[in-house]
Amino acid sequence: MKKYAAETFGTFSLVFAGTGAVIINNVSGGAVTHVGIALTFGLVVLAMIYAVGDVSGAHLNPGVTIAFAVAHRLDWRLAGGYIGSQIVGAIAASLLLRLMFPRDSTLGATLPTGSEMQSFVLEMVLTLVLMFVILSVSTGAKEKGITAGIAIGGVIALEALFAGPISGASMNSARSLAPALVSWNLAHVWLYVAAPIIGACLAVPFCKCVQPTGCCSPASKECQVQ
Repeated sequence: MKKYAAETFGTFSLVFAGTGAVIINNVSGGAVTHVGIALTFGLVVLAMIYAVGDVSGAHLNPGVTIAFAVAHRLDWRLAGGYIGSQIVGAIAASLLLRLMFPRDSTLGATLPTGSEMQSFVLEMVLTLVLMFVILSVSTGAKEKGITAGIAIGGVIALEALFAGPISGASMNSARSLAPALVSWNLAHVWLYVAAPIIGACLAVPFCKCVQPTGCCSPASKECQVQ
């Protein structure tokens, strides 16, 4: 239960800070800026990795959880609880933001500015790169890497910086699903649920090819992002 509680709190913090930055940027006339939003997402993930990484692994993302299970680094019996906890935390954050900003129409939901296929491919590739880095820098179940959190948070901020204006740079099904459900903006939510999961799973064979030992090994069943 501690693992599930950590995933709930970590994902709550991610969605509250990240989508909160989007909302506040809208209501303040752009005071946060696109750069500020990208950095907010990267920094909150970095903070949560160091805060709960040694408890649950700080996946904070259904795609990450599924990819770890595919790579035999998380027991499939835990995966459902992880994903459920992530969705609960994300929805709780969006509900709180709805209470705080009742007039906001999207609550920071990710929406494509071009075609759905363009955003689908972009989200898939972005998550593939993110998951490749996660698999490459994550270590044992009870350790906190000193630099791994910086690497992962940095990749999230980097990808949000250049891809955010097109697809929203979600890379996280829970992060997109929660504000879409609470604000009832469901038109494009399918691509933000499917593309990150597909991209994360595709990273597993890529990582295995580049790092054939340790990347996709059952040696640590509860390996975490750190």
